[in-house]
Amino acid sequence: MGEKSEQVKRFRLPPTYFNFSWITMVILNFTIPGYRFLLFPYTLVGILLMVPGLWMNLWASKYFNTVGTTVKPFQVSEQLVTTGFYRYSRHPMYLGMLLILVGVFLFLGSLTPILVLPFFILLINRRFISPEEAMLLDRFGEAYEKYQKRVRRWI
Repeated sequence: MGEKSEQVKRFRLPPTYFNFSWITMVILNFTIPGYRFLLFPYTLVGILLMVPGLWMNLWASKYFNTVGTTVKPFQVSEQLVTTGFYRYSRHPMYLGMLLILVGVFLFLGSLTPILVLPFFILLINRRFISPEEAMLLDRFGEAYEKYQKRVRRWI
């Protein structure tokens, strides 16, 4: 029972929604692409967004491990991280995922995959960001409130 419960929890983590999003974008591209606005080699511009998005996620994950706090949503944070990418975005990992998805959209070069992006943003805001920020506000109080006023949610 415990192993199944852990699998269900893992399913509810942001990478699952991210993976579902890019896979849906690829399916839309090949099944109902709509207007093709970019052709090869111009579609390669998408990589210019995917690479920094991936780098932001890897950096943030490593940085959280370095400072001794959790990267997993809904777990209690041991430290309030406000340096590095966190000086510019309160959620650079989600921003990194979004950059990758925008890169995928450009790489695919058709219009219908863009339909996934607003749903991803809405889902991440409601399912993860709002609860995480409430937890951080509860845990770090005035320090997090000041951070919220100083740094935007996405960018």
